[in-house]
Amino acid sequence: MTKPATHIFRLLKWGRTLARHGALRGIENDPNTPGPVKRLARVARFGTFQPRQPDYAGAFRAIGPAAIKLGQSLATRPDLVGEDAAHNLLALQDSLPPVPYPQIEQAISASFGQPVDMLFAQIDPVPVGAASIAQVHRAVTTDGRQVAIKVLRPGIRERFARDIQTYEWAAAHLEALGGEATRLRPRLTIANFKRWTNRELDLRREAASASELAETMHGVERYCIPSVDWDRTNGRVMTVEWIDGIKISDREALIAAGHDLPDLARRLVLAFLRQAISAGFFHADMHQGNLFVQADGTIVAIDFGIMGRIDRRARQWLAEILYGLTTGNYRRVAEIHFEAQYVPSYHSVDEFATALRAVGEPMRGKPVSELSVGQMLDGLFAITRDFDMQTQPHLLLLQKTMVMVEGIATQLDPEINMWDVSAPFVRNWIRDELGPEAALADRIREDTATLLRIPDLVRRIEDRYPARGGAPEPPPLPPIELMWQRRERKRRGWPGYLLAALIGGGATWGAMALGWIG
Repeated sequence: MTKPATHIFRLLKWGRTLARHGALRGIENDPNTPGPVKRLARVARFGTFQPRQPDYAGAFRAIGPAAIKLGQSLATRPDLVGEDAAHNLLALQDSLPPVPYPQIEQAISASFGQPVDMLFAQIDPVPVGAASIAQVHRAVTTDGRQVAIKVLRPGIRERFARDIQTYEWAAAHLEALGGEATRLRPRLTIANFKRWTNRELDLRREAASASELAETMHGVERYCIPSVDWDRTNGRVMTVEWIDGIKISDREALIAAGHDLPDLARRLVLAFLRQAISAGFFHADMHQGNLFVQADGTIVAIDFGIMGRIDRRARQWLAEILYGLTTGNYRRVAEIHFEAQYVPSYHSVDEFATALRAVGEPMRGKPVSELSVGQMLDGLFAITRDFDMQTQPHLLLLQKTMVMVEGIATQLDPEINMWDVSAPFVRNWIRDELGPEAALADRIREDTATLLRIPDLVRRIEDRYPARGGAPEPPPLPPIELMWQRRERKRRGWPGYLLAALIGGGATWGAMALGWIG
């Protein structure tokens, strides 16, 4: 168990890094920041020079790999870190200097328990990418296939575990201070962050996510997921097919190759909607470095360490919310928030609908270049405090991914209207999933499942209350105190007798002193 002094030391060290980048000023100036946090921030920045313009992304990058991942998560939380910090953190790139190749080769060999040349005929020692958790090398397998090898950085699991312990400790103390910190639920935010990063630190799970997403997107025109080489994949190494293509961020190269950028933007948005709303399983790290375009216009996604899931009921709510905002049905959007218990029942549905109208109306019918989904999320965060809405951690990945997809689509086509692209898909999904036929099918399925469970229920009742056998029912037996139980009771009882005697003696002495008795 890590000592509190160790956590405080780490927080002060990280605080000084934040201070040198001017990132503590917002914490100190925020009226919702608890007093103890402000005092800790003042201690951390003592003796440092703070630049006039805060660089939150630079601060998290300087702290280390776990902080980079945490900063990317906080980029979706303007309610928690403020709009300026959230906007700055969106630019936080997950990149670090690469680990020397001999260490990588040793890690691959140790993870498989055999020499590297038994698996790969050739590995390029220069990585094609180096992130906070792993780095990627191009290679050729012993059977001649071009592949990409993703290898965890040595010691990264231990470093993440240490830092996350301190995040959990700090979040627990922050939430215990009450007030606004309780509503924002930082402990749940860190718990979700821990779950995401633990999944990223097991490359077998990333490979499984890639395989599952490939099944989900099967049949989607010109959208591809690289296949996994399971024989060369384990918890610390993942091998997938090599992808040749243009990064989706390279607009000039895409134009030179003759690609239709508005069509790419539209297909990217629809691919995200299919994953999030239709399947409830989506690529949650769709930044520009993880998307490529092949020569025939196929969009290829890579890096499946962060994936999001939404259950069917939440997807129905999400689809209705999106459709309600696109059509201006703010009353229905408000009702969904109350049905989902996102807003406490003591608030007014009509008042909440009016607040939603103030967020949605300025955006309707305008291209992303003027107003955006990101601004909509900022507007929604702004009204959460007025209506006592607690943070919904299960939706944080979705919000983050929506902002990423919107940013890429806007870069490809500045005139894209996200609502116009999304509305037909969402409308059709709602009709298929929430229409009368779907409701009837759900009811038949649920009632049939209930009927099929009745025999098992009867068997379990019989197991609990078996039928009487041939012997007569035995008479009730009197309770008998066992010897060791009696000795234990006497041991427990003598202090009580002594206390009763002392109280009785004291009462008698007091009565005599007052002359009440002889």
